[in-house]
Amino acid sequence: MSVRAVLEVIALDVEDAVAAQAGGADRLELVTDMAADGLTPPAATVAAIRAAVDVPLRVMVRLTDGFCAGGPQGVDRLTGVVEELREAGAREFVLGFLDEHGAVDLPAVERVVAALDGCPWTFHRAIDRAADRDALRKELDGMPGLDTYLTAGAAGGVDEGLPTLLAEAARRGGPGHRQQIMVGGGLRLDHVPALSAAGIDAFHIGGAARPDGWAGPVSADAVARWRAVLDGRTAPAEPSAV
Repeated sequence: MSVRAVLEVIALDVEDAVAAQAGGADRLELVTDMAADGLTPPAATVAAIRAAVDVPLRVMVRLTDGFCAGGPQGVDRLTGVVEELREAGAREFVLGFLDEHGAVDLPAVERVVAALDGCPWTFHRAIDRAADRDALRKELDGMPGLDTYLTAGAAGGVDEGLPTLLAEAARRGGPGHRQQIMVGGGLRLDHVPALSAAGIDAFHIGGAARPDGWAGPVSADAVARWRAVLDGRTAPAEPSAV
């Protein structure tokens, strides 16, 4: 029996979350301010979404645009935010910090992960901006709770990063490659066959779930179309971009 692919959808509010769940999303990524590529949402929003849907939620831990943690004071703020989010019902998270050289900011990651206290988390697309993504993976290998990398394979998106994604899929299970690969960032339905054939079984969409763009809400029908393609019930037709 084939394993059901994970479909994660970005949700900004309760309306998004309810529609995404109705369309067949397995998990939601909760963020605010997509103009900054997704920042930490208010704890009250997290609590309201948690009360409205049953699917797992991964909450963004990111307070400023870019991938810098902001030094010791910034990390203090991040750990404080994690405590607020956990009090609001958050049990899964998304984070990722780089230093000025493009290497993983290991001290920052370690402090924030300590505040998660064992909760599962995703290292997000900061990996696509890393100077050496393989080195980053090796440094994070064995980090408590890390079970997923959200990646397009390249900063420019899946079109550019597809060869890297396929190569990393082939290495899954080895050192630094034990985590699930979740593909997102310029992802289209026509990418799915090659990715699925390589064994990738997790997909992340944002704009592709919103026919009216980021100014409009998530469409349950748009999510359902992705669900049908991932389940093999329909073939990907025309390209549908994130």
